[in-house]
Amino acid sequence: MPTSRAPTNGLTVIATMDTPSVSVRDMVCHGGCVHASPEECTDATHVVFPYRGIYLRHVARDQAVADANHVLFFNAGEGYRVAHPIRGSDASLSLRLDAAVLEELAPQALLNKRSVQGFRVQHRRIDSMTQARVAGIRHHLGKDSTDRLHIESLALELVSRSLGPRTSQPSDATHGQRRLADRVKVLLASDLSRRWTLAEIGAGMGASPVYLTQVFRRVEGMPLYRYHLQLRLARALDLLATRRDVSSLAADLGFSSHSHFTAAFRQVYGTSPTTFRCTPGTPTRLANKDGLYAA
Repeated sequence: MPTSRAPTNGLTVIATMDTPSVSVRDMVCHGGCVHASPEECTDATHVVFPYRGIYLRHVARDQAVADANHVLFFNAGEGYRVAHPIRGSDASLSLRLDAAVLEELAPQALLNKRSVQGFRVQHRRIDSMTQARVAGIRHHLGKDSTDRLHIESLALELVSRSLGPRTSQPSDATHGQRRLADRVKVLLASDLSRRWTLAEIGAGMGASPVYLTQVFRRVEGMPLYRYHLQLRLARALDLLATRRDVSSLAADLGFSSHSHFTAAFRQVYGTSPTTFRCTPGTPTRLANKDGLYAA
């Protein structure tokens, strides 16, 4: 499997795998304009897992924040525009499934009724265990010795988990409340090392801390601080393969100490950062209703 390709239209393909059932791409986008790009579309439906950085995707008047806490759905033939509210690159694991495979995996309530197969929603929130599965696939994808059947199995398990009942359910939030939550997500992603306070976030949003926390939980189905923690730990999953100094990594992600980072990582993924680096894959603990794991 190739491990690097030259940038095309601002994209670099790091690693790929293609089988009749599923195609997998690990891709890095090198950023672009703050305002939405010209409209694009894809010729096949893709299930996309951002794991680094953030961008905004616009489909007609609907907006979705693409960060490591979400899976996005790119429908075949559906126009979309992308904007980068924060400087820097972003990266995603993109899966294109055979139509029959997707039909079998996806709940019917999520699929549209059009002649071209696609999803009715732009994105869904994923939990920490799903993020660990993304890291596991990326780890195996770049190795020439990896059995394709293994990666296929991991990819189908990843999609099944993302579309199943463990992901968040649609909320009853208003359009304005969803946009407020989106602005909070962009702010949090702009500096993962910062130890935010509700007062600081509220001041930036023009909302009281109480209203902010209530709206965010209504939209995302989890507390704001846990959403932020999950973003930081997802970034750790991405960096562990190349960062040998765990204490430095912990500091860069805003943890007060090596032990604080290790405890949070172990609580969520069921293993230590060092152990995960050696054997990236799937944690064994079950997520609670907020997407975290019991200690």
